Amino acid sequence: MSDSIALAPLEAALTFARTTDGRILGVTRYQAGVVTGVELTALAVTPSEDPIDLYNRLGHEALAAVIRTGSPLTEVPADSLDRPVNLTSSHIAVGTNYREHAEESAVTGSPFLFPKCVTPTGPRSDIPAGEGLLDFEVELCLAPLRSLGLADPAEGGLILGNDVTDRAVLMRGVDLKDPQSGRGFTDGKSAPGYLPVGDLFVVPRDLHGFIAGLTLQLSVNGVERQRARVTEWIWDLDEILTRARGKRDVAWTWREGTARLAFAEDGSIPARTLILAGTPAGTVFQGVPAADRRAGVLRWILSGFSGSVVRHVIAAYVARSRAEKVYLQPGDRVTIRVDGLGVLSNRVTA
Repeated sequence: MSDSIALAPLEAALTFARTTDGRILGVTRYQAGVVTGVELTALAVTPSEDPIDLYNRLGHEALAAVIRTGSPLTEVPADSLDRPVNLTSSHIAVGTNYREHAEESAVTGSPFLFPKCVTPTGPRSDIPAGEGLLDFEVELCLAPLRSLGLADPAEGGLILGNDVTDRAVLMRGVDLKDPQSGRGFTDGKSAPGYLPVGDLFVVPRDLHGFIAGLTLQLSVNGVERQRARVTEWIWDLDEILTRARGKRDVAWTWREGTARLAFAEDGSIPARTLILAGTPAGTVFQGVPAADRRAGVLRWILSGFSGSVVRHVIAAYVARSRAEKVYLQPGDRVTIRVDGLGVLSNRVTA
């Protein structure tokens, strides 16, 4: 893959990467598929330390000074980059946080929260399609460097994420009378491989100022499908955290049990938890067409009025979407590219 990313200057943010063989870089250039940076591996106390550990132990100014020296300078292919930091497997996500995405999904009302329970994978990892109706969602993610207490504002590092979704599972589990409950979303978004993250981890000096300049962009097989400024969102990161704290005791149905938002026993949000800030318009799912609603009603009548008519509509939608291959298919490549934040490019597999 050949790509170029404009990076924030050191005065604005520190940009980190990690290679598949474990080297840590303070990145200074990302040009034509080659990443240049100062190698920071020697600063690690143990082989398990990552950029978050270095930042917490050494601090922003010390790391900026090392990177500013430009030595030892290293160049690596961008496709040799791994997940840049270690992350938890329990995350806080928000649905319909961009007005146009809510409209295309035919969801009215305010944004809503749900847990996403999956270990993030790397920027070039495969996304397994299985039998699902696989959809994409480019999202900005905040990762706290330290635990965030009940009164702490949003702070930490930023990374890109693809909030991969199986629409069939989600739709079968959603509470159609109250979609804002988030029911069904954890099931539809928490399968293995459903959270690839970007190849760079960025810690801005001014988090909100940095975010204001970001534009999210996602393409499938080279065709752009999503593009929006991050700040077109409804809830910003501070509002998401405030709303999440109000739901820290709520349980969502997940598989055969329950899931909760990622809070520790003391009410804090643990370090390395991702806060996924929602996706803009352009996803495959665009609501249920009238033809599928009519087909569903017919299915319901032919079944002898068995079960819910809405469930028959969903079954009709799923069947047609699968037959017409409306959603992501094995061999497709989903690429997210954002200046200042990096790249992830993931192939869909069977």
